[in-house]
Amino acid sequence: MKLSIRCPLPVSPASLAASVALVAIVAPRHAAALDSLEEVTVRGRWDNPIGRSISASQGVVGAEEIALRPRLRTGDILEAVPGLIMTQHSGTGKSNQMFLRGFNLDHGTDFATWVDGMPVNMPTHGHGQGYTDLNFLIPELVERIEYRKGAYYADVSDFSSAGSARLSTFRRLDEGMLQAGVGEDGYVRVLLADSVAVGRGDLLFAAQAHRYDGPWVDVPEDLERRNALVTWSARPDEDREWHVTLMAYDAEWNAADQIPRRAVDAGLLSPLGSIDPTLGGETSRHSLSGGWHGSVGRGRARVNAYLIDYELDLFSNFTYWLDDPVDGDQFEQVDDRTVAGLDLAFSFGGRRSSHTFGAGLRHDDIDDVGLFRSKARRRGAAIRRDSVEQRSIGLYYSNETSWTERLRSIVGLRADRYDFDVTSAFAPNSGSSDDTIVSPKASVIYAASDEIELYVSAGKSFHSNDARGTTIAFDPVTEEPAERVDPLVASRQAEVGARAFFDDRVNLSATLWYLELDSELLFVGDAGNTEASGASRRYGIEIPLYYRINEQVTFDVELALTESEFTDDSPAGREIPGSIDRVLSAGVTVNRPNGLYGSARLRYFGPRPLVEDGSVESGSSAVVNASVGYRRDRFDIRFDVLNLLDSDDEDIAYFYASRLPGEPLAGVEDVHFHPIEPRTARLYVRFAF
Repeated sequence: MKLSIRCPLPVSPASLAASVALVAIVAPRHAAALDSLEEVTVRGRWDNPIGRSISASQGVVGAEEIALRPRLRTGDILEAVPGLIMTQHSGTGKSNQMFLRGFNLDHGTDFATWVDGMPVNMPTHGHGQGYTDLNFLIPELVERIEYRKGAYYADVSDFSSAGSARLSTFRRLDEGMLQAGVGEDGYVRVLLADSVAVGRGDLLFAAQAHRYDGPWVDVPEDLERRNALVTWSARPDEDREWHVTLMAYDAEWNAADQIPRRAVDAGLLSPLGSIDPTLGGETSRHSLSGGWHGSVGRGRARVNAYLIDYELDLFSNFTYWLDDPVDGDQFEQVDDRTVAGLDLAFSFGGRRSSHTFGAGLRHDDIDDVGLFRSKARRRGAAIRRDSVEQRSIGLYYSNETSWTERLRSIVGLRADRYDFDVTSAFAPNSGSSDDTIVSPKASVIYAASDEIELYVSAGKSFHSNDARGTTIAFDPVTEEPAERVDPLVASRQAEVGARAFFDDRVNLSATLWYLELDSELLFVGDAGNTEASGASRRYGIEIPLYYRINEQVTFDVELALTESEFTDDSPAGREIPGSIDRVLSAGVTVNRPNGLYGSARLRYFGPRPLVEDGSVESGSSAVVNASVGYRRDRFDIRFDVLNLLDSDDEDIAYFYASRLPGEPLAGVEDVHFHPIEPRTARLYVRFAF
């Protein structure tokens, strides 16, 4: 496994040099050279999954496919997961909005994500529970994405009701690269990456600078982002491997948030305009991480560890002048924390049965998580301000048994314990809480032939709630008594599926799934209080198809249909706001080793209810992205056109009350939306060395 640790270092040439020195100090001196190691290429969809999968709704995406997909933002890399939609309602520097399996995942509440063994989701976050910001990634360095939907995997814990993804970066590059990209709306991006043999291992280093203004007519984003990565890895023999990785990232930006439809319809505002031009934020994430895996006795052990230093300062305004008709409703959200963790696993067994025991520890030391009133990014009175200690431990066991040559089973049991300590600036909201949850998992797999497998899976998962909601006593705004949330919210799931893999040309799967979620009590970071919703259920079908016409041309289509509803009878209705009922993604890729290459992709998601009775819906959204390039020897030039057909559909939509100047003090209920960015072109040139 990998050990991941992030340190609070600035992204500068000096920090990169310090990173290299640090890695050199901590690396084992007895590691053997890697010259004789066999090369392994991750082929992603074309690595035969038959005989290795737990369910029909898991898969792997390789570096080649990741590189060929045109993308507007870094987080869009996760749209390689079938049925997963990534959108944005604010500035590029902020985490994406996410949708999967009928969930409006917000910024990641029910989708767990790791990078090189480090968790990305942030619990008890200043802006949203499970906040998942992937902007610290350099996409060109992602070697693979392993995704798993459902609750059937014993090593996956918090935030995984809808699914999970593990992203892995390269340990070594076959050649260095210098890449520059330019585009409309002030887009500039420069990347330098290479790897060299140092000592008895490989040292990979990369640095990226990115600037972007965006198409917004009132607020240029003025995004400035800096990324760096240093990894030292070694594989002394075919049996052992270790790595140490340092990542550093910081960014600042302005934001054009969602806007009210009535202002656009009345001609008061451009669809690309802004109500409050002073929004935006800054963030940083630094980490040091590492891992080791190899044989121990008659089994194999894996160890991961990580240390993360993270900060966010974010200014938003969704209701304009509803709460404060004089100074406006802008608010500031703050998050400053250190995260440390360790994951262990040990596997052993024979030809017919194997066993895995694992454990995970995580400690979030949140020095400051707060919500403040603000005006033009000047901090005002505190609505809520806390420091939080959050600790979790997870233990799991899984067993895989081959009963016959065609029938196997995988069963698992996981137990998670959470402890919360909240110290609030408003003493009655301070306190401690804890909770434990046990999650069984099971899958039965039958190989109908060498090319076809059938799956039946069931399991339980959960997400943790914001620690502040578990100790709250009074609403920080109204000062009225507030309902505390359950620390852990359980989900129960089942699915049946089938997968076919023929002649290294066809990869087809189909999954029929069902999911129940307990009464979901959430802490709402944008308001500083708790909000309750009823129990819910979701069910659907997913059919991804990947077809290789020949060695150079690939076609794919992914279809996901979902039904979602609250199960409690309520006068408000049973529709779940933000739940998407249909998603379609399709693409064609031409990839020649030398010469022309390119791809074109369609992404569509259907309308969704914005209120519980279904009387207000968003529109559907469709966008086409395309790229064409030419590579020869060590030179590569590529031209991307994003939103090729210049769609003016909505990227995101909400329904709530807000107030513009001159409107009634009670405000006006309206759809608030953020449009898809207009057609934009970007040119990339890469030199290999």
